[in-house]
Amino acid sequence: MGKKQFYKTIIFITFLVIVSGCTNDHRSADWAYSFVVWDGFMFKICDEYVTEIGEEIGQVTKFSDMEGTYSGNFSNTYKKGTKYLVIKGISTDEAIAVKELDGRFRKAIRIGKYGEK
Repeated sequence: MGKKQFYKTIIFITFLVIVSGCTNDHRSADWAYSFVVWDGFMFKICDEYVTEIGEEIGQVTKFSDMEGTYSGNFSNTYKKGTKYLVIKGISTDEAIAVKELDGRFRKAIRIGKYGEK
């Protein structure tokens, strides 16, 4: 391979890398944090676990790690069917509990209406 062909190959490969990096058809979202949506409000998942659990109030109805706006009780982290519960002594206007796969309950803090900036 001559120098001319070598440079053409390098330019072609560089072009392919740049073009493929610009598409986002199947790219995962880059959300800043894990969250759930319940009753039209977004709740940010905390590192804190809670033990004083009340009644079940809902569950994840739609999971996706792809950016978009979804209806129902949506999550970017938890799979469909994950339970939401009341935390005893804390209003759902402030926080809810989300049941983890290991049976523990993670606190989720309400941060605002879902879909609003």
